[in-house]
Amino acid sequence: MQVDYRDVLRVWREADAIPQIGHAWLFDHLMPIGGDPDGPVHEGWTLLSALAAQTRRLRLGLLVTSNRFRPPALLAKIATTVDIVSGGRLDFGIGAGSRPSVPMARREYDAHGLPYHDAAHAVEALAEACTVIRRLWTEDAPFDFHGTHVRLTRAFGNPKPVQRPRPPIMIGGRASGTLRVVAEHADLWNIPGGGDIDDLVARSRLLDRFCAEIGRDPAEITRSIHLPVSYDEPGTTRDKIAEAVGSGFSHVVLGLAAPYPAGVARWVADELITPSTRGSTAAGPVPSPVP
Repeated sequence: MQVDYRDVLRVWREADAIPQIGHAWLFDHLMPIGGDPDGPVHEGWTLLSALAAQTRRLRLGLLVTSNRFRPPALLAKIATTVDIVSGGRLDFGIGAGSRPSVPMARREYDAHGLPYHDAAHAVEALAEACTVIRRLWTEDAPFDFHGTHVRLTRAFGNPKPVQRPRPPIMIGGRASGTLRVVAEHADLWNIPGGGDIDDLVARSRLLDRFCAEIGRDPAEITRSIHLPVSYDEPGTTRDKIAEAVGSGFSHVVLGLAAPYPAGVARWVADELITPSTRGSTAAGPVPSPVP
């Protein structure tokens, strides 16, 4: 949000050439949730497909797509297309949708004529969506599905994703209901960081418990965290990275604020990633902003 296509493409192309950066993400909002409420924002899956065609190495995805925006069978088709365009680099991020407590996010549903149900409905619909998306990616014959929220007749996915048996599924969220869906369906679980690490660890332990209840090894689910980047105080960001990794969050997504500075991907690698792996807290120069 608050950037144009050329800005995003510049950063992704730069990151694609830097081995220390393993994955890149967009978000899934139809209107800005920060800054100018009437500012620009691109549709996530369309932009992701364009970036997939112009990168070669990075794994990529949306952190995370709202299950409220698109019917799950259509979403499965969209995600399959991105996996094919990228040559099998998609990590499929999905979540229940924006919380009612975030007015800047809620308004996009009303503005686009999209229904906005309560949290229980959203979590139940997410579980059904994950079930049918997995089936569309893996089953070789048409099937019917008659759930509470999703109803399909002779559903069938062709072509299939490049990745076999399917792309990895990342589910984002912290609510208990969502964590139960994570335990059943996810390969990665993402939660926003930057706050109290003890709270995040407690959420992770709750996920462990839900896995145990259904007989799944919790170690099968990679713990992922989104951390905002401070251009002015890189040492603070490095400390947050070290704290998160030390607490079991091995998959780290670094959120860059707009406008993106010149050479920001190289700066992230040199000042945040490499020093963090070495335990360094030395501060480096801040890159120059690009309007």
